[in-house]
Amino acid sequence: MDINKILHLAADAGRIILENGGETYRVEETITRICEAYGLYEAESFVTTTGIMLSVTDVYGQTTSLVKRIKTRKVDLEKISRVNDLSRNLKNMGLTADDVKDQLNRIDNIEKYSNKTIIFFSGLGAAFFTLLFGGDFFDFLVSFITGGLIKYLAISLGSVRVNDFFVNIIGGALAALIALVSVNLNLASHVDKIIIGSIMLLVPGLSITNAIRDTIAGDLLAGIARAVEAFLIAVGIAIGSGIVLRFWFIYSGGI
Repeated sequence: MDINKILHLAADAGRIILENGGETYRVEETITRICEAYGLYEAESFVTTTGIMLSVTDVYGQTTSLVKRIKTRKVDLEKISRVNDLSRNLKNMGLTADDVKDQLNRIDNIEKYSNKTIIFFSGLGAAFFTLLFGGDFFDFLVSFITGGLIKYLAISLGSVRVNDFFVNIIGGALAALIALVSVNLNLASHVDKIIIGSIMLLVPGLSITNAIRDTIAGDLLAGIARAVEAFLIAVGIAIGSGIVLRFWFIYSGGI
């Protein structure tokens, strides 16, 4: 048995889960399952939101360690589910290390929805959030366009690796600006409903949920880190929309 190969398999499985929005405890459980499936029962891992550290000890008492840096984070629950299922059924499936490596590569390279589909349904989500918060049909239409533009902006800036904090500032500013202009031109009725519905696309719901789950599970460092991340995202949204609203009130005297 190649311990180094098993170690890299476990780290890659954990990386896929962590990069796609998985919880810290789920990453550690997956790493442990893969190591135990191949007879490595003395496996220890320490996972944060930006890195994975793990070590295994062989029958001769020799310890091998590995550190995996996490540089990108997004949301793809399909990949998390597939890696989770693979790790849980590893013993029953009787897969070799090479088979597992191929499976992980296929999972990691699953094609996501096209950008056009993502933009369309992002706009639709923002539009229905606006209705949920009390907007009318014209607010719905404006939010649909705003949501699509925000997602297009996020995808474009993400492709050139712009920091998420600045993406949220720009997204919040864009939502506020379009809402103010559309109401001023009598194309919509409620500035607040349009802004709230549009920025719901940027709200860090998964980060907040994972922060609570990690904290309850005892992973205090990861829980605090995710909570701070969610707080910074919220601050970015508030800064962007707040700046636009402030300048609009200063130079136009109100809505």
